[in-house]
Amino acid sequence: MTLPVLQTTGVLYRKILSQFPQDISLAFAYGSGVFKQHGTSQGQMGKNMLDFVFAVDDPVTWHTMNLLQNRKHYSILKLLGPTTISSIQNDYGAAVYYNTLVPMDERVIKYGVISTESLIDDLLHWKNMYIAGRLHKPVKMLVQSENGKLRAALAANLKSAVTASFLMLPESFTEEDLFLQIAGLSYAGDFRMIIGEDKSKVANIVKDNTQHFRILYSNILQNCPQVVYKPQQGKLEVDKSPEGQFSQLMALPRTLQQRITKLVDPPGKNRDVEEVLLQVAQDPDCGTVVQQGISSIVKSSSITQSIKTIATAGLWKSVSYSSKKMMKMWKGWRRKKPAASQMS
Repeated sequence: MTLPVLQTTGVLYRKILSQFPQDISLAFAYGSGVFKQHGTSQGQMGKNMLDFVFAVDDPVTWHTMNLLQNRKHYSILKLLGPTTISSIQNDYGAAVYYNTLVPMDERVIKYGVISTESLIDDLLHWKNMYIAGRLHKPVKMLVQSENGKLRAALAANLKSAVTASFLMLPESFTEEDLFLQIAGLSYAGDFRMIIGEDKSKVANIVKDNTQHFRILYSNILQNCPQVVYKPQQGKLEVDKSPEGQFSQLMALPRTLQQRITKLVDPPGKNRDVEEVLLQVAQDPDCGTVVQQGISSIVKSSSITQSIKTIATAGLWKSVSYSSKKMMKMWKGWRRKKPAASQMS
């Protein structure tokens, strides 16, 4: 099977993809090595790690082939074989298996492997909001098969991000407010934002990539009946009536609806989801409840996936990767400190 690589893909990405088994239903690159983030120079960007995600229909076959081609990418878990590796991928954390700090074509890369089935489940229902959350933000699509279910799930995930953000924003807001809210969804509740990530990460992602966010979301905003979108002015107005909010709550992914119900419904009452969401729609703190529901999903998956990564990456790589994250957090804090002192 030949990879249907998009014409806009750079030579570097094509060279990297060519070194992996070719049976991939979706591949994308993301992160600070792919999209410029505020406060990062082009020179620094060229040194940053390149992050990839590969969705594959048959993880056992894919890992079998990848172990033959790229055995050194794996930690000691390679000794357990492709079937066990696939079980670790599917059954623990966020259903994704990462190999990290892999030198390739004069760059360092990290790549995650997820089954197409698990990816579709996350995109539609926000079961883990791990890869789904990465796809709320601009990514460089490298491979996209003709899988109709996958294409529909990718579109549904973007609509869900808009709907959840509407519920957490006031009646009137700017494009930047919306994009900051969307970009922050997958970091809400992520323990790594306390230890290991630059606190300005969300703002840095949005600041230099506003046009990429517009391309991703403009059609959804223009076709959404519950929002008045003024692209020339960069302003939006959303329906905050109880009826409008109820409609938005009913359109949220299933896992988020369940988490909201668990937060609001007293133990033992066991009301159905629709009844609880009707109550939440009339609550002045509706947005806060939605935020708490998202945080509970992200917190759980970020912790379990990080524990899993220690095993999949190996101890030395885990320590090395974490120390680089801590350094980025420290640099971000130092950048903010002079700006704060100038304001005071």
